[in-house]
Amino acid sequence: MKRLLLTCTDLMALQFLVPHVKFLSQNGFSVELACSDVGGRLDELRDELHGIAKVHTVRLVRSPFSPGNLNGYKDLKKLINSQHWDIIWTNEPVMGVMTRLAARKARRSGTNVIYMAHGFHFYKGAPKFNWLIYYPVEKFCSRFCDMIITINNEDYQRAKTFHAKRVEKINGIGVETAKYATSTVNSDKKRHELDIPIDAFFIVSVGELKDHKNHMIIIKALSKLKEDDVYFGICGKGELLDLLKNESEKLGLGDKVKFFGYRKDVPEILHSADLFAFPSKRDGLGLAAIEAMSAGLPLLTSKIRGVTDYVIDGVSGYSYFPDDAAGFANGIERYYYDSDMRERIGKHNSISVYDYDLDVIRQDLLRIMNSV
Repeated sequence: MKRLLLTCTDLMALQFLVPHVKFLSQNGFSVELACSDVGGRLDELRDELHGIAKVHTVRLVRSPFSPGNLNGYKDLKKLINSQHWDIIWTNEPVMGVMTRLAARKARRSGTNVIYMAHGFHFYKGAPKFNWLIYYPVEKFCSRFCDMIITINNEDYQRAKTFHAKRVEKINGIGVETAKYATSTVNSDKKRHELDIPIDAFFIVSVGELKDHKNHMIIIKALSKLKEDDVYFGICGKGELLDLLKNESEKLGLGDKVKFFGYRKDVPEILHSADLFAFPSKRDGLGLAAIEAMSAGLPLLTSKIRGVTDYVIDGVSGYSYFPDDAAGFANGIERYYYDSDMRERIGKHNSISVYDYDLDVIRQDLLRIMNSV
């Protein structure tokens, strides 16, 4: 049985990695985790993995500039050197850098170190600061791992220019497509609950109310439409709530833009919508858009790294540059007037999304882990 140490934050583990820990544990791996407490959910993680994987605490924070991260480095080094690991699988920028540095001695003793990049901070169109700071650090630290796993094509091509001997690409970290594929809730009933007219054209988006999620561009696009029965609902919470509400009121869209907050019924909401909008300024892949594909929705997205891997104009959706309000407005109108196109694209998405299914990704990761 191979011994594997997984390093990440508590939030990353709970949101994305727990299914993989369980699957690897069932398929020949003894897994332990080293996690930083950035979300206050370490106890929840330990309960979730009780009897499956031990969870160690390391004193890291997400800010790469915090001097307190030296304590986390010491924690990692002590844990890594206290016993033999066949594989160390690390995730996220700060944790990834600290783990690779702490594992240098272990690598000389035969441990394989795998770094999974869920979206480099440097990408086409990224701020110069990101390129000046994060790019040289990531390239330098790539010499301290045996493999880099990426989740989109742009990062994959860039990682191949780094120092790691091997670079792999997988389609994200996995989506439970079956969870979103069907809904037993009546669409009209759900719309009534959400205060969306039954006959309206309903656009939905899922994401935190933060600048990089770019919900504002859809609000601006709505203000350019001559159609008055288009509604936009956002599932998510965040610090831009008041700003987005004020802008909606200013543009005369107060009753057309709905803020649903954090929701546990996202699959039901998706099945009551006509179109899914994902206008993010940056993303590693765009998990929310893939979930919407699972629900059979056509996509209206920004033309950014990761998203362009699966959004093909006229096939799986339409995409525009993140600041192109007129373009997004045009995309909404194309969907509004062509229900046959919406149905065709939605059916295509419900099939093509299987490449991103959790079962597929679990098998991909198992293959990779066994290959080292």
